[in-house]
Amino acid sequence: MDNMKKAYFIFNLQAGRQPVKVVKTAIGGDLAEIIDRFTKAGYEVTARPTQSRGDAVTASKYACDSGFDLVLCAGGDGTLSECIDGVMQSKKRIPVGYIPVGTTNDFSKGLGIPDKALEACDWIINGLNNNTFLACDIGSLNETRNFTYIAAFGAFTNVTYETSQHWKNIFGHSAYLLNGASQLNTIKSRHIKIECNGETIEDEFAFGMITNTKKVGGLFNCNNFLLDDGIYEATFVKTPSNFMQLQKILVSLFNGQRPEESDYIKYFKTGSLKITSLDGNPLVWNLDGELGGEFIESEIKNNQRAVTFVIGSNQDINAVMTEDTV
Repeated sequence: MDNMKKAYFIFNLQAGRQPVKVVKTAIGGDLAEIIDRFTKAGYEVTARPTQSRGDAVTASKYACDSGFDLVLCAGGDGTLSECIDGVMQSKKRIPVGYIPVGTTNDFSKGLGIPDKALEACDWIINGLNNNTFLACDIGSLNETRNFTYIAAFGAFTNVTYETSQHWKNIFGHSAYLLNGASQLNTIKSRHIKIECNGETIEDEFAFGMITNTKKVGGLFNCNNFLLDDGIYEATFVKTPSNFMQLQKILVSLFNGQRPEESDYIKYFKTGSLKITSLDGNPLVWNLDGELGGEFIESEIKNNQRAVTFVIGSNQDINAVMTEDTV
């Protein structure tokens, strides 16, 4: 027992949950097996189910500060984001193993993690046995909030946290689209100033996102990115004045490549930027699919290779980084 390493297992019983009459939880049925497999792999596992929003932040910081060797996180993008936020707040950042059991699981797709819990469990154990890790970039907003893969504002960004878990689990990604479609007539432009790369852009934008991921909301496809290069992909979209313009914007965003620069889309890469609202109202931010706060001035920074993830193998991540998305 003295030679066993210690894993702090943080899991969200609500992530990916179906209606109660159908099945208890997405992860619940596999909990005992996951703990058993990590025990057999030489880990003493301490299990902690999250109790409320923000609980995973406190739990993961505790794991780092208390001498654990691994944070094992099972949940959706929001649970992972909280775990990463807690790791970032600690002076001792221990590796993270992620078992994705949420509705969209955007970040896991960039790491090539299997989408079934037990397969992801074995994938992580294989990475631990072979010492394969990837130090990933982590974003910060105004040095108060950390995020894993996306910070966004404007049209549709509230859809992810206003769409109920019940409807997300019944309709999947279509639930986001149905909720988003109801807002088409209320899209508004925001007068903002963007400062980055020694340049200043001032214009009217309806939507903006700063990303480091293969997929956004399980919908947008983003290629030509790296998880550890200290660079973010920034996309800002103006309000379309008619349906044809909206269609062109959506095609550009969904085509699996870098969004095409146009009269309605501004795209660039950067390691940091400052965004200022010039219309007197704060920008409401969505971080990793969760409400991230409201600010007149927003400074976003890429903290290069700030948190280390366990990966199944380097070959897995290389395949994900180079494959084409249709």
